[in-house]
Amino acid sequence: MKLHELKPAQGSRKVRKRVGRGSSSGNGKTAGRGQKGQKARSGGSIRPGFEGGQTPLFRRLPKRGFTNINAKEYALVGLEQLNVFEDGTEVTPDLLKKKGIIRSEKSGVKILANGELTKTLTVKAAKFSKNAEAAITAKGGSTEVV
Repeated sequence: MKLHELKPAQGSRKVRKRVGRGSSSGNGKTAGRGQKGQKARSGGSIRPGFEGGQTPLFRRLPKRGFTNINAKEYALVGLEQLNVFEDGTEVTPDLLKKKGIIRSEKSGVKILANGELTKTLTVKAAKFSKNAEAAITAKGGSTEVV
């Protein structure tokens, strides 16, 4: 292939439809909008969820409960996931993110007692479950609330 042989892929370059440019263009007069009606008018599009005047579904369904906007969501980490670190490592939320154990910190990291810990670690997190804290200290490690 040479420089002068380059051309766009088939179907990648679409010609813009020029509406309202004479009857011979195929999109003249009504410009492809048909005859009269709401969709033929300017600004005449219907919003999403509109059901022709019938009470829409989102108003027919009962509303229940509420969402607490102040709720804290923690990134959860099981004890078994901490076994990837070497003995004596200081485990922080940044280190967990770097290793790919958590995606984002959210409101902080909570350590749960899922699985068994085999290493001696210093773990820094926002929260610990009672069993997780006991398991870490039993292995000779320490916990610190950040």
